[in-house]
Amino acid sequence: MENLTHGGDWAGYEQEYGKAPLDFSSNASPLGLPEGVRQAVIRSLQNAERYPDPLCRQLRRAIANAEGIDPLWCLCGSGSADLIYRAVLARRPRRALVTAPTFAEYEAALALVSCRTERYTLRKEDGFLLREDFLKLIMPGVDMVLLCEPNNPTGRTTSRKLLMEILTRCRETGTLLVVDECFGSFLDDPGLHTMCGQLEKFPNLLILKAFTKLYAMAGLRLGYCLCSDTTLLNAMREAGQPWAVSGPAQAAGVAALAEAEYAQAVRALTARERPWLAGELARLGCEVIPGEANYLLFAQEKPLLKPLRRRGILLRGCGNYQGLNDTWYRAAVRNREDNRRFLAALEDILKEENP
Repeated sequence: MENLTHGGDWAGYEQEYGKAPLDFSSNASPLGLPEGVRQAVIRSLQNAERYPDPLCRQLRRAIANAEGIDPLWCLCGSGSADLIYRAVLARRPRRALVTAPTFAEYEAALALVSCRTERYTLRKEDGFLLREDFLKLIMPGVDMVLLCEPNNPTGRTTSRKLLMEILTRCRETGTLLVVDECFGSFLDDPGLHTMCGQLEKFPNLLILKAFTKLYAMAGLRLGYCLCSDTTLLNAMREAGQPWAVSGPAQAAGVAALAEAEYAQAVRALTARERPWLAGELARLGCEVIPGEANYLLFAQEKPLLKPLRRRGILLRGCGNYQGLNDTWYRAAVRNREDNRRFLAALEDILKEENP
């Protein structure tokens, strides 16, 4: 079996077992693709012979309306990962600061430009929270700081006060602050945590967002970033191929932004199931981090990946995250039926001497 950096390898499982798995390794909405989005994609195929709009004009207007910003402050890409690479290639930082553990694509992108990357270790003893001593590491010569809010895989957020101090410090040192809000939609009150309201005042702020998780659109590949520095956005646009977002993906994004009831249903499901799943994992003897997104980080000494895989369930092992080891796992928050199936399999494994 090939080793992949991320979870969600349903294709590898189907190749091995000839059937679909129950996937707890990927964090997309368990409600599936919204019907309105599905129909928009189908309609868009009538124009499949045409190149997609390289400027994503209709989609950017829809995003700008939803976010309350100028359409010129928005750039769309093939998922947030595409935009991470574009930001790095456009800015070409020589020195960058990230946390550990966090999303692996930050360091992977930075490595492409031979950037010197410094890590701030998030400690279990601190609940994997970012502390104020992070500010001391932001100094002249640090070209880019990347933060994931809420963080992947810990699910923790940084206090609003500290985020503002980081943003202000980055402005003082001429540092670009990249805030990845791709899981922000799953917070209890996303509006209280987003940094979108700071875009006009801080041109050194770049915010990443995506349709991937909330709307179950991982296969369509659609993300966007927001920044009031249009020179940076133009450089990012030129840092990759011109047709980054397909026609069906653009149509899907416009339709998704109209799915207010669906989005609320996903948030309500997550808010209901996350504490219940956390409690059940703790009952089984796992050490659970109190995450705020649609996934939970937990520790268990007994190996789980292969035994769960044999039972038809994929789980995200976190041994390849900087700062974690093979005893840490990340589980998606799904619906109650799926969660019960996962927990039953886990309990069965933990009872066995040789799972």
